[in-house]
Amino acid sequence: MDEITTQQAKKQADKKAIKFVVMLFVLYILFSQGNIFMNSVMTPTGRYHNAYIAEHFDYIQGLKNVLIAPAVWIIKLFGFYAIHNKQDVMVVNGPYLRINYSCLGLGVMSFLAAFVLAFPASWKETIKMLIIGIITIYLLNICRIAGLGLLFGFFQSQRNYFEYHHEIFNILVYIVIFIILFFWIKKNTRSNATDDQKKFHKGANLANP
Repeated sequence: MDEITTQQAKKQADKKAIKFVVMLFVLYILFSQGNIFMNSVMTPTGRYHNAYIAEHFDYIQGLKNVLIAPAVWIIKLFGFYAIHNKQDVMVVNGPYLRINYSCLGLGVMSFLAAFVLAFPASWKETIKMLIIGIITIYLLNICRIAGLGLLFGFFQSQRNYFEYHHEIFNILVYIVIFIILFFWIKKNTRSNATDDQKKFHKGANLANP
């Protein structure tokens, strides 16, 4: 009896794992490619540009705005004078930074959203993790933009030698997100195991009145 129960539990675990991997892949492709498509819709020179959507639903530009404004404020705190427009930050006697689509961190956000939504957890825990993860990525991105402005402002001779900040940022963010996800998964796996045990004991009691 115990062997049969163990085999059934293993089959259920395998099904959950396969379902998680498939959902993770599908959701990641949907989110990441969806954002790339929408960026084309919002960009005047984009292949799928739509003037009406770009004017009324441009969340890409909105994300640029909420990244640029606080980054410029931080740069000014350190004594530099900085000006900006919708996608550029210019630090007087410092660097000129252009905030492109690749600077927004939407790829990392897409992975986070896909992973959290695919993982079997309660909606409360899922929403909580999404909020924490996206805010973390957002804050790290602000620090990156402000950090580049300050770094090149203080060390002007290094402006032509720091070409891999996107890669460094992505690695750093993925490390931070994986750490957060590790503890989140550990917490929810323990919770799921407790729920499964309760269901098993309830079923056993019903089978043996």
